[in-house]
Amino acid sequence: MERSKKKIVMTSRRRFLQNSLLSASVPLLTIVPRHVLGGPNYTPPSETFGACLIGVGGRGPGTFNELSRLHKLSIKEIAKCDVKWKGKIDNKTRYTDYRKVLERKDIDIVAIATPPHWHALISIHAMESGKDVLCEKPMTRFISEGRAVVEAVKRTGQVYQIGTYGRFRQQTNAGSREMRKIIKAGLNKGYEVRLSKKGGFKTKQWSGPLNIKPMDPPKWLDWDLYCGPSPLRPYHYTRHGGMHRGYWDYDGGGLGDMGQHYLDPLTYRMGKDHTHPVKVEASAPPAHPDVAGTWGWVKFTYADGVELVLESHEWGKPLGLPDKNIQRSQLTEEQQKKFDSIPDEKPMIGFGEAVKTRQQPGGNAVAAHYTSSLMHLANVAIRTGRTIQFDPEKEIAIGDEEANRIIDQPMRAPWYL
Repeated sequence: MERSKKKIVMTSRRRFLQNSLLSASVPLLTIVPRHVLGGPNYTPPSETFGACLIGVGGRGPGTFNELSRLHKLSIKEIAKCDVKWKGKIDNKTRYTDYRKVLERKDIDIVAIATPPHWHALISIHAMESGKDVLCEKPMTRFISEGRAVVEAVKRTGQVYQIGTYGRFRQQTNAGSREMRKIIKAGLNKGYEVRLSKKGGFKTKQWSGPLNIKPMDPPKWLDWDLYCGPSPLRPYHYTRHGGMHRGYWDYDGGGLGDMGQHYLDPLTYRMGKDHTHPVKVEASAPPAHPDVAGTWGWVKFTYADGVELVLESHEWGKPLGLPDKNIQRSQLTEEQQKKFDSIPDEKPMIGFGEAVKTRQQPGGNAVAAHYTSSLMHLANVAIRTGRTIQFDPEKEIAIGDEEANRIIDQPMRAPWYL
């Protein structure tokens, strides 16, 4: 956080004596500039936060601007970092290596808008450097990364918020709060409960092109650093920029792009932002080992029987199962009494308030991890072509080593979780 600096004023001996005599007979008055005290249209330096943006393309400016526009923080932009600035940096306001940015002590908040294969490592390293984090969706590229981010929050005490806010809107819906409370209390036993999201996943749009020919990377791009913890593949322009979403090395296709947006409000409504499903089924054509593709539907089943269905409407036939909500009025009289005896949850707070009060916001690392894991598990089922039986405590596929190699992927040296 930026702190005001003391101003040293030089004075002569004569002026010192004159001031001393004057102060003996006249009360000393000190004029303090209004910007120091704060008030309407003025933010005191003690409430101004130094911030940097890592990943300036695409969503970068929007993510950074959310700090002030959405989260109402007074922000001083300290630096930006991007691997596309090779040979054009000053290591003062422009960087290519995020590690150098994180060494700075005048940065309080890091906004991350790189491709997803960098989200986890930069988030962890930022928090270990004493910075709070606002990270673009999706939270991670694979499930084990999410657990590592959760542990980093616990270890450092820093504030983490994922850059999607559907659960905040659901919080204002009385029916969503009621359904969440019922399921979290275990009062849904014996009832059929199912939610779904149909369409909007852009599975064809983010299916990476096949048979691409290697190219020389542009001189302005640090290709090795771009690839980072992912395999160092031959450069092709489709692997960099928005089309990176079509490759497993960097993202998760349409699910990676849109999944966290759509799933965030659903996991809130279902009260499932503290656990994983135990079974994941998918209908999809055979998957390519390198390139993300399309799919038809995915069905998640939780231990208590709650189901979640995703349909792309871009391949095959939809599953066609209807939504089944649950409300207090459906419960027995005894269940309603138990429901009424349970205190309501405290309202979630946003990132701005969380930074100031040192609490975790609504889109915290735990909620973000359990939400992003759904799209990762969907892709595991799609890529392996079979139903995944999942252990929600150990976060592993039961008896499926191929699936577990996708759940916990190796990183290219020298990078590691």
